[in-house]
Amino acid sequence: MIVWLILAPLAAAAIAMAIPSNRFRPWILPAAASVQLALVARLVPHGDPRLFNRWLAVDPLSRPFLAIVGVVFFLCSLYAPSYLRIRAERPNRVLCACLLLFLAAMNLVALAHHLGLMWVAAETMTLVTIPSIYFNHNPRSLEAAWKTLVLGSVGIAMALLGSFFLAYAMLEGGSASTLLIDELVERPHTLSLPWLRAAFVLLVVGYGTKMGLAPMHTWKPDAYGEAPGMAGALLAGGMTSCAFLCVLRFVHIARIADDADYASRILLFFGLLSMATAAVYMAKQKDIKRCLAYSSVEHMGMLVFGLGIGGGAVAGALLHVIHNAVCKTGMFLAAGNIHRAYGSKSTDAVRGVLRRLPASGGLLLVGFFAITGSPLFGPFVSESMIVGGAFASGQLAAGLAFLALMLIVFLGMGNTLIHCALGPEPESANATRFRDRIPMVAPVAICMLLTFALGIHTPEFLRDWIDGAVAFLASGPAVP
Repeated sequence: MIVWLILAPLAAAAIAMAIPSNRFRPWILPAAASVQLALVARLVPHGDPRLFNRWLAVDPLSRPFLAIVGVVFFLCSLYAPSYLRIRAERPNRVLCACLLLFLAAMNLVALAHHLGLMWVAAETMTLVTIPSIYFNHNPRSLEAAWKTLVLGSVGIAMALLGSFFLAYAMLEGGSASTLLIDELVERPHTLSLPWLRAAFVLLVVGYGTKMGLAPMHTWKPDAYGEAPGMAGALLAGGMTSCAFLCVLRFVHIARIADDADYASRILLFFGLLSMATAAVYMAKQKDIKRCLAYSSVEHMGMLVFGLGIGGGAVAGALLHVIHNAVCKTGMFLAAGNIHRAYGSKSTDAVRGVLRRLPASGGLLLVGFFAITGSPLFGPFVSESMIVGGAFASGQLAAGLAFLALMLIVFLGMGNTLIHCALGPEPESANATRFRDRIPMVAPVAICMLLTFALGIHTPEFLRDWIDGAVAFLASGPAVP
């Protein structure tokens, strides 16, 4: 049945292209999202099914990512019909089809157990997001679409080169070359260390471009800033999570090859660099969506930082994928509502949000406190695990740097979002008829309720998934 996680969205995309009505077409999205959640609920908890000579598989690493892709897409799909109804001036045929193709590509990344197939799926994610970024058909969205396409293509080319280097590292070490992940982790392989290290750097840079790690992040503020809110939410909660899964696959291989120390140093470098870059650019940021984009850069840095620390921080990083995806989805949807109400994303025009949009503005503020690690929210739990892992492993300087950068980001992000939420509306504010609407606020509220609930209690099944993924990453070859 796992193949239906790919075939069902593809079929839904074909149906969306065939439906002539712009009004009824968006309802394909929640229908397909419901099927996705049902398939994930059926497949993820039961065993490790494999298909096509193990080119596709559900393993302990796949489980949390399939679940988060399903949840994020479902929440965005609830938002889509009302959003596209008020954007009736724009045809939505291509947008709806591309969002469903994006879901199929994310599922393929999570299921792929062949490095070549995973590479194809990752590149497909980029290609099908371009029409979503260009949805508004203006010069800024065109620039953002081209920047995403060019930088994404350069990154994925480096990832392909890294895959070739990994294959050559096997040949140079005297092992039979394979790109099947199961064979790489289950059988002992002698790898040439210089070629393996070169491959790892290229792969982290390549897939790190998809994540938005600094300095490969430059496409992210433009793409997130110009894409519709639901498309930005899928990029921040979906594509970046799947790209992190790709990085996890290669970290697993590096650990099995007894080169974990080198991999950890690379990951720590990119993690702290990404957090520092976000802290610098967020300090005087006036664009709400670009502010959220730099927040995403910061949190991608947190993920690879935790992976580089190792130990208990790895569990924190895996849990943070879920917390960040859920919270950031709600924040992008709320920011989309604010953009609709003001016709602007700049703090020069967007002020007094709590007066004009009390629900969206209030939920965005809740999201701000949640995503910056305030207690009683999910990110606080996972970020505490990452910092605790750093201190427990004796990496005091790295842990302190992590905390200092978090504080700087809190101040910079707070300066932007609180400035928008409070105070009187400017005289030049663009008066639109848009106000809070239940169909466009409810998905945001669900995201924030989930973020709060995960901060209070981590469900047992989720703990089991995280523990299983950590154990799987730590496992070595089955044959000594």
